[in-house]
Amino acid sequence: MMGNRSVDCLGCRLANNQEKSHVIFEDSFVTCLLDHKPFNEGHVLILPKTHIVEIDEFDTEHILAVMNAAKRMTKAVETLFVPDGVTLSQNGGMFNELTHFHMHVVPRYKEECFGDFYTQIPQFAEKNDALAATAQEMRRVIQQMSL
Repeated sequence: MMGNRSVDCLGCRLANNQEKSHVIFEDSFVTCLLDHKPFNEGHVLILPKTHIVEIDEFDTEHILAVMNAAKRMTKAVETLFVPDGVTLSQNGGMFNELTHFHMHVVPRYKEECFGDFYTQIPQFAEKNDALAATAQEMRRVIQQMSL
């Protein structure tokens, strides 16, 4: 059920800047940050700042904020990394390892099988300094974008 922030929830702490992460965009409803174990460079997570676990718990205002962020993050990923496509993904129920709603925005390339996203350990293991550099570039691109 949609509720307030929870200090026990890692997703709430990440979304509200109470954990170290590489934030690339935020507004009053969502925080967008780089996945710490990206499938490809530019792999972004979108988290609501309010504690929401499942997609069916959203009200209209929050779901629109997530989808607007997904649009913005997709545009930024396409601009900066020029992938062959972008996959948006959200895992619910027992597959939501964060126990907080989060949407993945993943740049993908034609040589990659879609199933690899779910079955393989990420091939692109960025170190913290590489994540920081990617975050800086993505913030720059997002600032320059007009939607």
